[in-house]
Amino acid sequence: MVKRTLSQLNPANSRVLVRVDFNIPIEQGIEAIAGYDQRLRATLPTIRHLIGQGCRTILCSHLGRPRGKVDDALRLAPVGDRLAYLLGHPVKSLPEITGPEVDAAIAAMSPGDVALLENLRFHPGEEANDPAFAQSLAALADYFVMDAFAVAHRAHASTVGVPRYLPSAMGFLVEKEVNSMGRALDAPEKPLAALLGGAKVSDKILLLQNMLDKLDHLFIGGGMCVTFLKAQGHSVGASPVEEDRLEFAREMLDAAARRNIQVHLPAEVVVASEFAPEPADVRVTPATQVPDGAFIMDIAPSAAAQFAQRLQQCRTVIWNGPMGVFEMPRFSEGTRAVAQAIANAPGITSVVGGGSTAEAVEALGLVDGMTHVSTGGGASLEFLGGLELPAIAALPDAS
Repeated sequence: MVKRTLSQLNPANSRVLVRVDFNIPIEQGIEAIAGYDQRLRATLPTIRHLIGQGCRTILCSHLGRPRGKVDDALRLAPVGDRLAYLLGHPVKSLPEITGPEVDAAIAAMSPGDVALLENLRFHPGEEANDPAFAQSLAALADYFVMDAFAVAHRAHASTVGVPRYLPSAMGFLVEKEVNSMGRALDAPEKPLAALLGGAKVSDKILLLQNMLDKLDHLFIGGGMCVTFLKAQGHSVGASPVEEDRLEFAREMLDAAARRNIQVHLPAEVVVASEFAPEPADVRVTPATQVPDGAFIMDIAPSAAAQFAQRLQQCRTVIWNGPMGVFEMPRFSEGTRAVAQAIANAPGITSVVGGGSTAEAVEALGLVDGMTHVSTGGGASLEFLGGLELPAIAALPDAS
């Protein structure tokens, strides 16, 4: 069903609680926030709309995994400061989630003011989806807007609990996520390609099963290609293999062949003598001749060029997972090459899954070159896998 959107909510001059996702890698230091602020930027349209409506906007988010306890290293105030800079508008960071101090601060808000509650996961009721905690959050506002796609697959108090008590709607970010990925799944311009990487096949099982009948091309890199190469009977050296997914990989290859889907595995890979940022020995080798004891770290430049050429012939590309160990600069070139090919190809609709893929695109400065970069890793995988997301399902249908 189509869900109610913010443009249909009409919360003018009211208090609006907005669930956002500001879960950024703060462990890298406050100064690093500016390098990973895509999730903050993605919420700006919703927040600016509410400011323009004269709303008192109350933002709530989690950060990290404090497991229901206060952790001073995971307070949201530094994130609030960055948001204020991006917004060009003051953001008052509150030191608590609920309670008398929060009530007083919200009562003192003027139309157009923006406040940010403290880290939701400091309270054990958030992840437990405690109804009492959900009610305490709902009591702060007159309306609720769900604009945190990255946690839409989580049944938490702030995602599925609050909509039970307030008139609710999707924010512009969630609406864009649902529409962009929905179109890529249900009505893609052909040829349609899935470009899959990352560490594990198991993370992509639902996506592969849900999309296989729609695909024209399937590209496999990253750690995923190790299991697929092993499934074809090739030696993969010391590279980690998901032994319990070998049969699944064979089934996918057979199913793709029956459907005339072109499967692209790297013909050459970059291998290293150890899984480390600066191994003693790094070389390019045929993917079918990986030396004993070697680790596959990236697709080779020749494979990246082949992937890029074929991807540019597609009209829709759904990408989830880096092509190599992107966090190690020496093994980021395969991901860089395919990302640049997608971003620079005219006429391609490119939908990039969240998590490490989005971080890679952001680090490469290519976000603007993609049609849509999802803010949600697990949520995008579940959506593309055809699963219902609890936080979307909890919202009312459009009237």
